[in-house]
Amino acid sequence: MANFSKSNVPQFSVDVYQNEYLPEGAGEVNAIVTVTATGGGTIGTAVSAPHLFSPGQGPSAAVAIMVDCSGSMDYPATKMRNARDATAAAIDTLRDGVHFAVVGGTHVAKEVYPGGGRLAVADATTREQAKRALRSLSAGGGTAIGTWLKLADRLLSSADVAIRHGILLTDGRNEHESPQDLKAALDACAGRFTCDARGVGTDWEVKEVTGIASALLGTADIVADPAGLAADFTQMMETAMGKEVADVSLRLWTPVGTTVKFVKQVAPTVEELTGRRTEAGPRAGDYPLGSWGDESRDYHVCVEVPAANIGQEMLAARISLVIPQPDGTVQNLGAQGLVRAVWTDDMVASTSINPQVAHYTGQAELAQVIQQGLDLRKSGDMDGATAKLGRAVQLASASGNADTAKLLAKVVDVVDAATGTVRLKAKVEEADEMTLETRSTKTVRVKK
Repeated sequence: MANFSKSNVPQFSVDVYQNEYLPEGAGEVNAIVTVTATGGGTIGTAVSAPHLFSPGQGPSAAVAIMVDCSGSMDYPATKMRNARDATAAAIDTLRDGVHFAVVGGTHVAKEVYPGGGRLAVADATTREQAKRALRSLSAGGGTAIGTWLKLADRLLSSADVAIRHGILLTDGRNEHESPQDLKAALDACAGRFTCDARGVGTDWEVKEVTGIASALLGTADIVADPAGLAADFTQMMETAMGKEVADVSLRLWTPVGTTVKFVKQVAPTVEELTGRRTEAGPRAGDYPLGSWGDESRDYHVCVEVPAANIGQEMLAARISLVIPQPDGTVQNLGAQGLVRAVWTDDMVASTSINPQVAHYTGQAELAQVIQQGLDLRKSGDMDGATAKLGRAVQLASASGNADTAKLLAKVVDVVDAATGTVRLKAKVEEADEMTLETRSTKTVRVKK
């Protein structure tokens, strides 16, 4: 990753929301950290690393589109046709100068375009050639997604670019390799490129698709009707083309005696980052945040500090944003936030929960109880499922998460949203249940 001059990257800012007051003997400090990137859309040519930018267009990028070509893509026949059309639409959305490739995925991965272990560079000619090559895509064979990802990684790493991104479409379960093989492929690709994953139809495994997106810091979604693929692929590619800086990390420094309990993204989706920490010198660790365009995301940081006496205060954590460089140094993005702890005997101050913290604690619980409720429903524990999904309805209603409330209403009959009183629907469309599960981690932002 290059060292960009200030004018080439978005300006990052960090805002910390917390109640810093603790009662005597308490030691848990919670904060919501809002990271915002703005003004990156006006990028010219990089001064310090011209090869990482397309002329006057924004940062250089490489994209690999992985299309499921397994036998099931022929049922119905429109599915393969819609996948070809969607891939063509995505190719049309590529910026001139962006490197790209199309991979056809079965139980093996093959290069559809351009071939020869390389990437094409987007212009009018290569777009037409790629769309012609798509016509040869036909369905047949099994599904081994790890092989698709490994080929995409090899292709993406062949170009010296700032942003590397994958788009993966599957319609079935990963039946032709072991879960361990897929995990090994994801571990090998993590941190090398980001990837959005989409399941088309209803014969794929939600936890597989969301697991791929989560491991590679991308988005996951269902496209229940294949006719919706082209619009979805276009939007995904537009978002990818809007990314302006890759490999951003949140660096968390904590003083002696403190323990980091967790770090998680809480908006726009819930994503656990705690286990992804890499050590960054004494008492500091880096948590990967992926690629950024002009956008804002929220993170929940929880640290345990040694309890202190009334009147004492301490810095519980310092947050900064960095881009790790290949040579082991980092580029600091110049934004910083402080998390504090102040011990007080003012009961009102020390017992009030910061509204941001309360809101996102509820959103994280909402994602969890939906998952638990659907798992219980699948295993036949209808009472347990009703209790969990009822709690989900209550949380969605209280926090104003209307999208999730709508999805829940397709799985349960809501008797009273405020108390979470629900009845499981006797018959639920598979697409509705899968949509709820896939989108369960989507949150609404707190009204600041």
